[in-house]
Amino acid sequence: MKFLYFAVIGFAIIIPFFSSFGPKIQFYKKWKYLLPSMLLTMLVFIPWDILKTHHGVWGFNSNYISGLYLINLPLEEWLFFISVPYACIFTYEVVILLVKKDIFHKFHKGISIFLIFFLLLVAMLFHDRIYTMVTFIALAFMLVIHQFVIRSKYLSYFYLTYLICLLPFLLVNGILTGSFIPEEIVWYNDSENLGIRLFTIPVEDVFYGMLLILINLTFYNFLKNRKKNSESQQVTEQHIV
Repeated sequence: MKFLYFAVIGFAIIIPFFSSFGPKIQFYKKWKYLLPSMLLTMLVFIPWDILKTHHGVWGFNSNYISGLYLINLPLEEWLFFISVPYACIFTYEVVILLVKKDIFHKFHKGISIFLIFFLLLVAMLFHDRIYTMVTFIALAFMLVIHQFVIRSKYLSYFYLTYLICLLPFLLVNGILTGSFIPEEIVWYNDSENLGIRLFTIPVEDVFYGMLLILINLTFYNFLKNRKKNSESQQVTEQHIV
């Protein structure tokens, strides 16, 4: 049981990783955009994680982790920020490939507006719950940026992707928070969240996961589109010459 957290991480990434080499998706060719995106996102989430662990907002059960630490975080926690984004961005690319009709095209603005108001309202009402407040405000901010500032064309596909990812998310995060096992791998201080659980999962984790994937996807698409724009510009210049 000492390496259960490692096993959960492996479960989360094993199918997306080996499927990355499939002839249709060829996701491995996009690692040059994905890896920097994950590293940049970790620059946001790792300090947040260290701080919240230090203040007892959440913590880790020594019975289920290897005991290897890096800057006061279990090694498994660092790997979490690689495995989960990898699996979700892979799913995003599969959705783009297979789902030709933009299902949420007509609804994504309404979804964004609803989420922004809901998140800000809850954050305001429960400003004394640090996990709730920080997560909800950060996600609302990111949605405002995407919907009204940069007007992301992929936001509707992001919503569809995250909806698909929720099922494996509930399974993986359920195990981490104590479903199917005697004790939780990751424990939460309910005085710092709403105290509402989806099975064993704090409801905030759903929005934390959405924020994690959206930030990864923001960097990922920025790097990918910059490369495309650069190649397009080179082709144009060659034609002019």
